[in-house]
Formats: sequence, C-alpha cells, structure tokens
Amino acid sequence: MDAKRFEQLLQMQLNQTRRVAGYAARREIDDIRRSLADQPRRLEHFGFKVYSQNDEDGMLEEIFGRLGIAGGCFVEIGVENGLECNTLYLLHKGWRGLWIDGNPRQKHAIESRFKSLLDNGRLQLHTGFVTAENINPLFEQLGVPQNGLDFLSIDVDGMDIYLLEAMAARPKVVCIEYNSKFPAQLNKRPQYNPNNGWRGTDYMGSSLLALSEAANTRGYTLVGSNVVGINAFFVRSDLAGDLFDDAGNVQALYNPPRYWLCQDHFSAIGHTADFGPYVDLLNP
Repeated sequence: MDAKRFEQLLQMQLNQTRRVAGYAARREIDDIRRSLADQPRRLEHFGFKVYSQNDEDGMLEEIFGRLGIAGGCFVEIGVENGLECNTLYLLHKGWRGLWIDGNPRQKHAIESRFKSLLDNGRLQLHTGFVTAENINPLFEQLGVPQNGLDFLSIDVDGMDIYLLEAMAARPKVVCIEYNSKFPAQLNKRPQYNPNNGWRGTDYMGSSLLALSEAANTRGYTLVGSNVVGINAFFVRSDLAGDLFDDAGNVQALYNPPRYWLCQDHFSAIGHTADFGPYVDLLNP
C-alpha cells in the first residue's frame, strides 16, 4: 500500500471515529436535558450551535427572547479568528458590535474574512489586551455605551472576573467563562495578573460561585450555564424578574466539566465554519 492510499484510509477512519464520538456526545446531551424535564425553562433545553464554541448561540437566543431583545449592540472580548464566538450568529440576525482580541496574528484573518461587515460599520475590530486597568478608558475610546450595551461576552482565559468587576458599562446580558473544575460550593479565583496567558492547563479562571458573587455586587443574577461546563450567563437583576428557573442558585445551575461533549454532532460532522459576504448583511 502506498503512502497516499494509507493516508486516505487513515483519514477515513479518523472521520468515522469523529462521527461516532459526535453522535455519542449528542445522546449524552439529550440525556442531560431529559433529566431537567421538570424544569422546562432551564436554559440547557434551548442550546444549539451556529458559530459558538458549543451551545451558547441557542441559550443566548432564548435569553434575549425572554427579555424581548430582538436586536442590539454587543461587545465580545476574545474572539480568536471570529468563526467560533458568541456574536457572529448575532451579526447574522442584524446586531452590530465590537470584537476585541489580544492576538495581533488574528487581525489580518478577521479583516480579510469579515471585510464586508467592517466596511459597512456593522462590525468594529480592536486588537489589544483588555485589563482591569484599561477596560473603561478602552470602551470609552471605542465608543461603547455605558448604558446602551445589550450583550457582553468575556473570554480571556483567566482574568475574566476582574474585567467584570472593573467595567463601568451595564450590559443587559453577560456571558463569561468559569472554571468548572471547582464544584459549586467553592469560591475560587486566580490572583490578578494583567499579563496572564492561558498555559493550556486547568489554571484558567474563577469558580461559578466566585463569578456569581462578583456579578451580584454589580447587580447581575446568574441564570444558567451550558452543559459542557464552560460558560455562565448573567442577566441584569432589574431585568431578570421571574423569567428563569433557579435564577441565582449556583448549586442548581452549576454544570460540571464535560469537555468531551464539545465533540457533538455539530462540530464533528459537517463543513468547516467560514464567512463571506451575505446579501442581507451588505447594507449598513
């Protein structure tokens, strides 16, 4: 067997393994949702992926639907190349906003792929690190409204909680990563380091309890987390009302680390994510 044929067979086997893992993950996610059948308003029921890392797109759509937010303005901190983030689906639905990423190597890729959105003003891009010291002057410089922001997503792999505590802006909804290694009863946060970079280990952020307590002091209520145990969702307390089951209950809303479920059938099967000019998004 020549090397080319061997590589083809190996790739076929790899694709089959991914498909099997994807379908197994989807079955497990369905089992988790069935265990919450007596709580039909739990956000886990509504999760799906369009461009988000996991099921965040669907959970956010449900949150905005309950709040009566059909479109608006967002800021997302930590987007990498923009193809797997929490706001690209919102752009498709008519939102507009700002992407911030600390990796200058992503700048060209974003400017090239999303040129149509950048040119017509639907999307703004800033490259640079966001810290507790610069978040407010940076937002002011970039024209982020303090009281008119609808959604903020923070994914900076560790120091997220300090950005939440420092920001003057009052977005209606916040999505922020938590470290689900720590169970619901533990209040844990990393020591602040504005130069922190993720080392690929589990030293990567704060526990859900720590985030919830920090959010409470800013006037936000925990309303859910996703089944893989990566992102937590907060709504401004004056808007949350009685719209969410177990709102504010960290013990009930905590999801443990199930990172293997990232390999669901949305990511394991199908075409690679991409973006190009769409007719409905060409106008400002």
